[in-house]
Amino acid sequence: MKTPVEAIRRYHAELTELRHDLHAHPELAFEENRTASLVAEKLAAWGVEVHRGLAQTGVVGVVKGRSTASGRGIGLRADMDCLPMQEAGALAYRSRHEGRMHACGHDGHTAMLLGTARYLAETRNFDGTAVLIFQPAEESGGGAQRLVKEGLFEKFPANEVYALHNWPGLAPGKIAVRPGPMMAGTDDFQITVRGRGGHAAMPHLVVDPVVACAHIISALQTVASRNTSPVDAVVVSVCSMQTSQVGAFNVIPDSVRLAGTVRTFRPETRALAEQRLRDIATKVAQALGAAAEVEFRRGYPATVNTAREAQFAARVGERIFGPGNVVTDAEPTMGGEDFSYLLAERPGAYVWLGQGGGPGGCYLHNPHFDFNDAVIPLGAGYLAALVEESLPLAP
Repeated sequence: MKTPVEAIRRYHAELTELRHDLHAHPELAFEENRTASLVAEKLAAWGVEVHRGLAQTGVVGVVKGRSTASGRGIGLRADMDCLPMQEAGALAYRSRHEGRMHACGHDGHTAMLLGTARYLAETRNFDGTAVLIFQPAEESGGGAQRLVKEGLFEKFPANEVYALHNWPGLAPGKIAVRPGPMMAGTDDFQITVRGRGGHAAMPHLVVDPVVACAHIISALQTVASRNTSPVDAVVVSVCSMQTSQVGAFNVIPDSVRLAGTVRTFRPETRALAEQRLRDIATKVAQALGAAAEVEFRRGYPATVNTAREAQFAARVGERIFGPGNVVTDAEPTMGGEDFSYLLAERPGAYVWLGQGGGPGGCYLHNPHFDFNDAVIPLGAGYLAALVEESLPLAP
């Protein structure tokens, strides 16, 4: 019997053409109307039950197995949105829209899950229901959170859920999955430091917010070095600094605004980092005669794989890719992913699919990035295998 990968190779060329079309027509968060229509059209043509409108532009495909006696379901997610970036490459199928680009491979993720959908609809070699989730707004809008709030798992029950993300740092033909954290929680902050501006030649007559910010930036580094365990992980990065006036070399400004991000894996560390950031900013500013206001915004939670499902995903990977091609000790990354909201509701696993550097030879969120089409049947076949092995037919 052919493996899902071998079967999907029959329509590899069609899926590649579809991926190129998606790449040429990228759409931002909650604007994925063309993408959603294309996905729905393909699903319907292959006999998949189609549902639209969840999370505004989301599409859910439902495929029932030859039997549904198990009463079980499995969810598979692909993200559809692009980034607000200008594409720099010269691909024949480069973005036709200025300032929009599929620089994270979501076009490839969508194409792979469509390949999975076609295969499952043709074979139905499982006992239960496959829920195929084409999600909007992963990059910035928290589309997965909207799906949950609007009743995704109440309307489309699933006992476990999986997602596959291309990973340029991993060779094609390999996957990486581990129990526990895969991606970090992503929070952002703004600190506004207010002093009293004046002539730069008379600093004794002012309260300098620039100097206060310099001390705050330095002190924030102690959150990682002195407030958390050396074996825990936390990043506090101040990424921009804007004064209330620019262009004059001899004017001390009235105020300065800092902006940055905090990345953590553990809820306790997340809470600690927020509190220390607030304390350091306000008290350092006060000590220097200034005042600080802190705005801290919680972003995506950490993406944490459950142990059983991560181990299952690895076992399936060993069958599809070979035992030597499954990495189970990969270090988690401090990047974020809103699949975390789905994992907070159901057990599951987030898996990295090796794709090498791809044709552009570069990493995610790069203006020259392009998804590696060679891995489409690998990813699509792997997702199909998760369904078949999670919901096996009775002998």
